[in-house]
Amino acid sequence: MNDSSPSFASLKGQVALVTGAAQGLGLAIAGQLAQCGASVVIADLQREKAQSAAAELSRTGLAVEATVLDIADSGAVNQSVNALAEARGRLDIVVNNAGVGQTVAPVVELSDQEWHRVLNITLTGTFYVCRAAGRIMEKQGSGCIVNVASINGESPAALVAAYNAAKAGVISLTRTLALELAAYGIRVNAVSPGPVYTDFNKTVMAQRCRTLNITEDQMIERIRGAVPLGRWGEGRDIACAVAFLCSSEASWITGEVLRVSGGLTGVSAAPPKRAASV
Repeated sequence: MNDSSPSFASLKGQVALVTGAAQGLGLAIAGQLAQCGASVVIADLQREKAQSAAAELSRTGLAVEATVLDIADSGAVNQSVNALAEARGRLDIVVNNAGVGQTVAPVVELSDQEWHRVLNITLTGTFYVCRAAGRIMEKQGSGCIVNVASINGESPAALVAAYNAAKAGVISLTRTLALELAAYGIRVNAVSPGPVYTDFNKTVMAQRCRTLNITEDQMIERIRGAVPLGRWGEGRDIACAVAFLCSSEASWITGEVLRVSGGLTGVSAAPPKRAASV
């Protein structure tokens, strides 16, 4: 184990699966779990990025490998999760991080395709992975699932209704599973990150900048100023929270949604009236 690993979260000998972990928050989470002693599988649609990320972490002495997974494909999820558990003999930790952002748009202009795209991946994909992992964990009588939600799931932001609904669904799914799996010794929790400057956030921010007619630097500062602790989040902030929830120190915590946001509870500003279409 890396000497910099937090002592509160020893995960030595545990097998972990992290979805959407080729980059951003998922990669930070995978690296943190590995530093805490877990054997981690990075699951992502981006084969080359996932393999490169796993190789980079492995070069530092961590137990990390990569696999390709489309969480929106129910059959592929079942096959991949079952194969992992069979190969390793167990599955101790699953972190559902994979998801997609929404093209910024008011509800009245939101297309069927965009609504379904976001819900199918971010919510239904998380359901597929939870279901597959839950079946395995029930049989072994132990396990831990952590779902990555969002502060948007509890305090919706304007212009991203599909994303808000998907993350709210992830929170509800988390609490439902916590009740259903408790008798089997399985804990299910979620983390709700605030603003972290990843590629995911950069894309959405660029769209919001255009709707507000401000620069990216102005948007960055506006968000920073709204955070009570006065800074944007970093991947490690979220990763350490996930590692804690996966550890024995959190053994009496289930069904919880841990907000990791520097004190920010949400962005509730109403957008201005749109220009009438011609």
